[in-house]
Amino acid sequence: MDWQRYTLMGGIAAVLLALAFQWNAFKEQHTPEVDRETIVHSPGPVDSQIAGDNNGSEDSDVPQLQSQAPATTGVDGTERELIQVTTDVFDLLINPRGGDIVKVALRKFEQKQGTPDQPLILLNQTRYHTYIAQSGLIGQNGTDSAAGRPLFKMAKNNYALAEGQEALIVDLTLQQEGANITKRFTFKRGDYLIQVAYLVDNTSDKPWSAAMFGQIKRDSSEPPTDMGFGMSPFLGAALRTPEENYFKQDFEEIAEKPTRETIEGGWVAMVQHYFLSAWIPPQDARNTFELKELSDGLFRMGFTAPQVQIPAATQGELSASFYAGPKDVYRLEKISPYLDLTVDYGWLWWIAKPLFRVLHFIQAHIVSNWGWAIILLTVFIKTLLLPLSAAGTKSMARMRKFAPQMKKLQEQYKDNRQKLAEETMKLYRREKINPMGGCLPILLQMPVFIALYWMLTETVELRHAPWIFWIHDLSAKDPYFILPVLMGASMWFMQKLNPAPADPTQARIMQLMPVMMTIFFLWFPAGLVLYWIANNLITIAQTWYINKQVDAGKT
Repeated sequence: MDWQRYTLMGGIAAVLLALAFQWNAFKEQHTPEVDRETIVHSPGPVDSQIAGDNNGSEDSDVPQLQSQAPATTGVDGTERELIQVTTDVFDLLINPRGGDIVKVALRKFEQKQGTPDQPLILLNQTRYHTYIAQSGLIGQNGTDSAAGRPLFKMAKNNYALAEGQEALIVDLTLQQEGANITKRFTFKRGDYLIQVAYLVDNTSDKPWSAAMFGQIKRDSSEPPTDMGFGMSPFLGAALRTPEENYFKQDFEEIAEKPTRETIEGGWVAMVQHYFLSAWIPPQDARNTFELKELSDGLFRMGFTAPQVQIPAATQGELSASFYAGPKDVYRLEKISPYLDLTVDYGWLWWIAKPLFRVLHFIQAHIVSNWGWAIILLTVFIKTLLLPLSAAGTKSMARMRKFAPQMKKLQEQYKDNRQKLAEETMKLYRREKINPMGGCLPILLQMPVFIALYWMLTETVELRHAPWIFWIHDLSAKDPYFILPVLMGASMWFMQKLNPAPADPTQARIMQLMPVMMTIFFLWFPAGLVLYWIANNLITIAQTWYINKQVDAGKT
């Protein structure tokens, strides 16, 4: 009897410990909003970061090809205003110097809930924060090098996707000796994937040769959040390698051990909670990817495609795609193989991923509310695990029914532990009590709960998603702590339906469990607490029914 109690308590303690590790990772974000304002481009610190002054050294801001010749187009010293692009999903700024994307605001996501006029800023460049997407051409006829970046011309400074228009094209032009180059950005309605292409018209009598690169430059600062305290998810770079479909490194790991890989197709991403940015080069070419720290403390996550040669008096194209938006599993799956793994469900992804599919189906086709979808998902999980949970509940009910006999045996043989063990086993066999029946089902259900925990915290659809009444954001804690208190109350009531431990110390510890769990859950996302409450209520109903059946001798 005692070993069974200890096993059960050990299992519960293991879950609490796992949750405690995550809860201890909760932290405040201190990035001032004023620091997030974009600085209009000037010849000062912005250019020094972009152009570099190392003349082709290994730590150049622009990647280098082996035996690369200097760029044929330099910096002319003049500056222009940033180019503003507005679509149904983006407010975006492009720097004519290099044609870099220096700000991306996601119009369909609020920076903080209740601030529709403040879209979430994903990429930005300020005095205190750098997170930009760069691309260019390197090689014999490349336009970019450590010596400088080209200054493109544009027809206007403002572009907007008109009502009913499905695509918006923004062209930047550059005249190179012997070639006319157009850097084209293509934006599609409702899509966070941007096509970036270099259209080269080789007007010379010699072949034109260059390779396209794309890279994300970022500092290591944490993104701002309106959650106060929240789980600290992975922040860093990820890519596909020949050995791993999802290889990730945080900033400390990149600084300690830079990564360089070459693979057919592939992608490289900057991953944070709910959102990511990623470069996706041509999938039919062998591309080289690199993660490294630069000398100015920034980090570079980029790719270099193979060189392309355009014959004399002909035209050619070099292109790649850039994604900046939410971790939408279904969209990422279509963009590139394994890019959806950036929605990181942890080591139990093989459980979490199917759970998300079911949750998404319920929300999309049955209830149209993520809170009710979580409750229905709980019903689905309980139904799926019914054979396990019913067996455990029946075992606990039988132990509860015959607890007086067990207590009598303990008093009768308190000085003879061997005899007590023999008589206890006889009682188990006679009354068909499985001592593992109450523990094993709970232990087997723990991976489901942990997987669901990661799934709910990684699901961007729950961000700012309301349920009912006071729950306006299922991804944030309950502002009034009502759900955690209800969860603790349901756990206390559930304990009353099960036999109490014979040992007084164990009994007191078990009595404290609802209080401890309530404290842990005060800061957990409301969606997760909602699942736990629904799970407890279903368990209470099931336990009450089985207890009645066992007491009546019907099972």
